[in-house]
Amino acid sequence: MKKLIGKVTEEEKKEIQTLFERRNGLNELAKILTADNELLYEKLVKDIGETSLKFQGWWDRMAKQYNWERAENGNWEIDFESCDIYLVY
Repeated sequence: MKKLIGKVTEEEKKEIQTLFERRNGLNELAKILTADNELLYEKLVKDIGETSLKFQGWWDRMAKQYNWERAENGNWEIDFESCDIYLVY
């Protein structure tokens, strides 16, 4: 089930979209990079961790700011076209 629960500003949307695209790109890179290049591999792992923390931090910050509804085993989703936020459960 998917329920519309809010909306974010264009600026807030751009912030999470940048993090979303970066996280996805890093995850794709992780699929092809081997641990053979230890320095690059360690940098990638660190970058994935930092980006994931920023990504989750954005959701936590917005949820608190806008007082979004929550659901057990649910998660939030953003529609990048409309800036709408959905609760998916």
